[in-house]
Amino acid sequence: MAASGIAELESVLGHRFRDPRWLVQALMHSSRIPERTPDDPSQSNEKLEFLGDAVLELLVSEELVRAFPDWSEGQLSKSRARLVNATALSLAAHRLGIGHHLRLGRGEEKTGGRLKPALLADAYEAVIAAIYLDGGLGAAREFVLRSLVEGELIVEAERVGRTDHKSALQELLQSRGVAPGRYYIIEESGPDHEKTFRVEVRISGEITAIGLGKTKKEAEQSAAVAALIQLEAEGLSGGNDV
Repeated sequence: MAASGIAELESVLGHRFRDPRWLVQALMHSSRIPERTPDDPSQSNEKLEFLGDAVLELLVSEELVRAFPDWSEGQLSKSRARLVNATALSLAAHRLGIGHHLRLGRGEEKTGGRLKPALLADAYEAVIAAIYLDGGLGAAREFVLRSLVEGELIVEAERVGRTDHKSALQELLQSRGVAPGRYYIIEESGPDHEKTFRVEVRISGEITAIGLGKTKKEAEQSAAVAALIQLEAEGLSGGNDV
């Protein structure tokens, strides 16, 4: 990763790394590892993702307890789950432009890996771990609050993170005079007690995005998130015509 790219992303993240290698590793997807040059010792971001997940849960839990001292354990758990789910994390990563800096293998690059919600969510967690390892818990806390939590806590407390992404997609399309997206189940896999659904959303008859989930509803929401990210990347939400 070029020094200019590191500096650009550091500016967006709000953290200047003492050791930029942490940031480089956070952006290294496993698909890139077999294609590394001999002089590139970078590891994949999977271990950082694991650590970042734990740091994120701690920091969000801490902030919820501080912000809502009268809430029950159940209320806190529900709000934390909504704040740290893959959908919320992928949208946060997209807002920060993390996808532009991912180091992907050729296969992931060709299949639109920079816009895949799952890859973005994983990279966001890895970036949290990189900031934590480089600057400590305080630096990680500042990043998480600024990029993920603060905006949500300003909203009515009981509605934190409870966004209906299918409705958001429909409203966006309607505002541009485009017919609502249509959802199709294209695959069901796994045993009955642990199925995985694969859903595609089509806009104007074209396949726009695909989502996965343990239920049909979850897969449709995932597809809607992927479509929103795709349309924003294409400039639709900025006011361009479809």
